[in-house]
Amino acid sequence: MLSIVILGTGNLAKHLFDAFLKAEDVHVAQVVGRNKEALSQFSEQCSVSNDFGTIADADVYLIAVKDDAIAEVASHLLTKKGVVAHTSGAIGLEVIQTDNKGVFYPLQTFTKGKPVSFQSIPICVEAESKQSLELLRTLARSISENVHHIDSEQRKKLHLAAVFVNNFTNYLYGIGESICLDEGLTFDLLKPLILETAEKVQHLTPKEAQTGPARRNDSESMEAHLELLNDEQHITLYKLLSQAIKKRHEEEL
Repeated sequence: MLSIVILGTGNLAKHLFDAFLKAEDVHVAQVVGRNKEALSQFSEQCSVSNDFGTIADADVYLIAVKDDAIAEVASHLLTKKGVVAHTSGAIGLEVIQTDNKGVFYPLQTFTKGKPVSFQSIPICVEAESKQSLELLRTLARSISENVHHIDSEQRKKLHLAAVFVNNFTNYLYGIGESICLDEGLTFDLLKPLILETAEKVQHLTPKEAQTGPARRNDSESMEAHLELLNDEQHITLYKLLSQAIKKRHEEEL
């Protein structure tokens, strides 16, 4: 049985904790974090500590904190024999100074109170030694059927791609919601469209799935849309995105 210590008390730490509690061959030995109040959500099911000088021995230490705090947290693990792995998509291996260093990156968006199923979530692992890599693979496979060995440069680009398809897309949802609410309409009207758009790219490439006035070069509709927008930032985004779509499909227009 693999023993792990989770360092961090935020959204990802809690989701990983919940997933590993259900794993047959994994024992969560401890959760460590500075926030005493946040530690209370773990305390009924495992040992917790807000003292980084009392970190338990374990096979794997998962650092699930903000990117700019990874190095500082890792500095408390220099004498530990287990694999020290961070969970960031944007940070390389070099931020960890221990010999047994690695990455355990679940490629998903995590929100407090919104359960996720780890079985299909891609988990990207990396390590300097084969032994550490196999250990992280085993740990990842205990909660997911979608495990990949991806190096730091690939992972950084993958994280960038994820920002476009998730963070930026969600921001655009917010603009759509704002437009609806300004007219007394419910955002729920757009949800079937959102789901269909996500479903289509399960079967088609994004380029094949593209529709809309910019894809058709329907200049009259686009001009009408721009006249309806009052926010300068939204106007800029509309023009920029429409132009990018037109350019991508200009050979077909």
